[in-house]
Amino acid sequence: MSEEFRFTLLKTDGKARLGRIDTPRGIIRTPAFMPVGTRGTVKGLYPEQVREAGADIILGNTYHLMLRPGAERVARLGGLHAFMRWDGPILTDSGGFQVMSLGALRKVTEDGVHFRSHIDGSAHFLSPERAMEIQRLLGSDIQMQLDECIAYPHTIEEAARAMRLSLRWAARSREAFGEQPGRACFGIVQGGVEKNLRAESVKGLLDIGFHGYAIGGLAVGEGQALMLEIAEYTADLLPADKPRYLMGVGTPEDLLEAVARGVDMFDCVMPTRSGRHGQAFTPWGKINLKNARFAEDPRPLVPGHPHPALGQWSRAYLHHLVKSGELLGQMLLSWANIAYYEELMAGMRAAIEEGRFEAFRAETRARWQEGLPE
Repeated sequence: MSEEFRFTLLKTDGKARLGRIDTPRGIIRTPAFMPVGTRGTVKGLYPEQVREAGADIILGNTYHLMLRPGAERVARLGGLHAFMRWDGPILTDSGGFQVMSLGALRKVTEDGVHFRSHIDGSAHFLSPERAMEIQRLLGSDIQMQLDECIAYPHTIEEAARAMRLSLRWAARSREAFGEQPGRACFGIVQGGVEKNLRAESVKGLLDIGFHGYAIGGLAVGEGQALMLEIAEYTADLLPADKPRYLMGVGTPEDLLEAVARGVDMFDCVMPTRSGRHGQAFTPWGKINLKNARFAEDPRPLVPGHPHPALGQWSRAYLHHLVKSGELLGQMLLSWANIAYYEELMAGMRAAIEEGRFEAFRAETRARWQEGLPE
């Protein structure tokens, strides 16, 4: 383990990048998928299961943790790692996306965001300085600047205003982060789907200087094709020696295609949320265990797979659990989905190392298109 935060680009294959992030809490292998532990838990899973599935790092959320149980309380109890019993790296989102999603419950000013809690309606204020203070109290290893994320569609004027406000908040966030040995502060590129605004945002963030750079404001309704176009355009502008993080993305196909365009890090609630709704991600695409075709199917999700959730319980049993509303069904499918996501990332890392990423990409897409074997 390193005493410093350090990113090393190990190999490229086309635009796909193989790397590693060294932190005092462990190594993050990139491309990396970060399971989302919004409120201090990856829903339905023990921390040991998340680690065993292959995750090097998880994500927590400033907005939710500041409201409950409170950052100061978490700090008094030893920090987020000790609180949730996760000894690996943690990235915390600044809470900007969640606050911006509150609609009429929030008001954006130059100073920050005034908002009311979705839990009890209590009034709160989140500034760049407070967002960084909360993340410091939580003790996260990668801390995100506060930004304003706008929905799609938007006008050029709306995108420009939010991007420039986010840049001013980026400077304040970076100053408030200060120097925290072994920890990192990431800036967030905004600008909607306007390439000139994305370029302006990147230049401003590079002038400030961050340990890594996130591509924010995508996967908000613009569709996959436009998302990937803007992500690729933005990634091409970012420095090669810093990690690139596409926020809130996405499906297995999103991950595969974004890695092909030069992205290193991802997070999304999709694997656990889908698992709670009876859906499983497999090498043959997503399947719905509610479907009656699985009621008497004795095969596991992935026959012969060594992972328990993918290779031990039958589709018939999972179907029964889902139809019965049993918690175990939600837990097993969430575990299976995280395991599949992490296996997909491991496959991409190996393919880049071997110089066969394009072949891996084509083979993976072909299996998804063929669908589940009978």
